[in-house]
Amino acid sequence: MNYIIRDTYLQRIIDRMHNGEVKVITGPRRCGKSWLLSHIFTDYLLSIGVSEKQIIYLSFDIDDDQNQTDLLNSSALKEYLYSRITDNSQTYYVMLDEVQEVEGFERIVNGLVAKGNIDVYITGSNSHYLSSDINTIFRGRGDEIHVWPFTFKEFCIGRSESEQTLWQEYYTYGGMPALRNKMTAEQKNAYLQRIWKKTYLSDIIERHRIKNTEALEALADVLSSSVGSLNNPNKISNTINTLMHIKVSSETIGEYMTYFEEAFLFEGVKRYDIKGRKYFDSIKKYYATDIGLRNARLNFRQQEITHIMENIIYNELRVRGYLVDVGVVEKRKMSNGKQESFRYEVDFIATNGMKKFYIQSAYRMDDPEKAETESRSLCNIEDSFSKIIIHGDDIATYIDEKGITHIGLMRFLKEEDAIL
Repeated sequence: MNYIIRDTYLQRIIDRMHNGEVKVITGPRRCGKSWLLSHIFTDYLLSIGVSEKQIIYLSFDIDDDQNQTDLLNSSALKEYLYSRITDNSQTYYVMLDEVQEVEGFERIVNGLVAKGNIDVYITGSNSHYLSSDINTIFRGRGDEIHVWPFTFKEFCIGRSESEQTLWQEYYTYGGMPALRNKMTAEQKNAYLQRIWKKTYLSDIIERHRIKNTEALEALADVLSSSVGSLNNPNKISNTINTLMHIKVSSETIGEYMTYFEEAFLFEGVKRYDIKGRKYFDSIKKYYATDIGLRNARLNFRQQEITHIMENIIYNELRVRGYLVDVGVVEKRKMSNGKQESFRYEVDFIATNGMKKFYIQSAYRMDDPEKAETESRSLCNIEDSFSKIIIHGDDIATYIDEKGITHIGLMRFLKEEDAIL
């Protein structure tokens, strides 16, 4: 085996084997979902004694030259599958890649799951057909495993360059798995540009029959250039109309933003009032699923390391299974003889079950004023959950006199238990 075994995702699949549910592997196209099933999980099954006859893998990816286009008809697919499932005393592992391309796939999958000896795994790159409707489509018997591009830790596997060299490459080109086979900057750039145009945009345009493609591309540019900034459809449509001179309504922009989220290219993150314990409905922050795709969309012009670092931290938290909000903490104090209200931003509120962390991303904290600014919002949170500042510098982990944990970025990215 000469590939990266994505242990986190493999273990999540193993933990769900034979649970009577459809294992739904979601994520952006080209992030490694197909490889996870066709190689990593398949090799695991073979290693525990499952025979090749018990493993049925079919790809419906239009960009895969091995795809089963002759089985896109649901009747043909059903007939083929049951011709392979011949022994009721054995367990069969059915893996259907990009199954949303098959019209009526829901009935076939539900029928397979109803059989006691068939364990079903499917992938899809559009949440409208899968993630958002899993419980409805699969009658409450769907279990989602979301896959992301390589984390920095995965990216470093098998590489001998210095940590700093690898970090610079990662925050420039991101973690799409195919980039490991691209040796030059020119090849990496060309690949990222190509999948933006030929895979992501073309898929959204075709799927949703979009006519105003100029506005769609402008939206991709705006979201990419403003990662970590507060945005909403009205604000973005004003920018596109005024600065780019492209006529588009806020309603249309809202629809297009949903399409990008459904394709897993961006995630919108809600803003949460920590003291008031309520969400702000009108505005979100948006982060790119892969920082390399974001950079390529902007032709590598906007390389603001502070925003890039924040985006990468967000993605890392999501990969680790955290639900993430951006926080606001309000503080009332006297100013010029009057009581005034001040709002302080918290970069991330990360929650996973009973665990909760308040996290600030700080690329530089090399003077007292900057240190005070980064810690102020955390100091105004009155509950007892952990408060953390992640430094861009390589520092030794310590807890300051205010009870705030300080940790270096590299340790955070490489050690999953660094913030426990």
